[in-house]
Amino acid sequence: MNKRISKIPNNVQDRTSIAWKKLCEYVDKLAESNTEEFSPREALGNELFSQIYTLPESIAKLKNVKKIDLYGSNLKRIPPEIGEMQSLESFDPYASYDLHWFPFEISKCKNLKDSRISTRTLYGNYKNRMGFPRLNHNPIRYHGDTLKCSVCNKQMSYEETNQMWITAKVGTDIIPMLANLCSKECEKQLPKPPEYYVQSPHKGGADLVQPDMGEFEYIEAVYETVTMKKAQIKKEVSKDNRSKFLKFLHKLFS
Repeated sequence: MNKRISKIPNNVQDRTSIAWKKLCEYVDKLAESNTEEFSPREALGNELFSQIYTLPESIAKLKNVKKIDLYGSNLKRIPPEIGEMQSLESFDPYASYDLHWFPFEISKCKNLKDSRISTRTLYGNYKNRMGFPRLNHNPIRYHGDTLKCSVCNKQMSYEETNQMWITAKVGTDIIPMLANLCSKECEKQLPKPPEYYVQSPHKGGADLVQPDMGEFEYIEAVYETVTMKKAQIKKEVSKDNRSKFLKFLHKLFS
């Protein structure tokens, strides 16, 4: 299995750029309206959108947004504030090949039922077992000097947080997530990962042992994934919705 591990960069975004300022203005505009879709490429255009590597923390204000369209982005990370988008139902960062992980807070979007993610680019995915970067010597920092516990929302400093990787199902995908934890009690509340993934929270690193799949288990996992995707495709086809049908075809072969 592929064990390549890379360091996760911090300060990925130029927050003085025109692209960033336009994106923040777009978020503010959406927050003041009842718009249900967040589509920054459409708002900024291809050239400016290509300069966006993260999203503003102000996405927390997008309480009415049901769909996020980030198709083909250059995003490297998503901020924890996505967990405050309480109406979110559909999350589509497909073909965003620099997105290798997500904040644990995305699992707090209880209405999120549909996702479309390029899973082969994710840390720990069973298709290639891309290695998880070690968190002990490479802490991930968001914007600002403090952050909140991913489980209980307690405000804390970076020196107080215990960062852990956890893999779980969100929407229709199994994804690796970063959890910032304030205590052992909060760590115990993290979900149990699906079969064939590291079964407990961990710090990553080259010495991390990821589950090996035998040929039968691999075929079984692929069969289960394909079966689920086919069921979704049939559902969309029955609605005679060509655009969604094509999206599901893309996802099937991601």
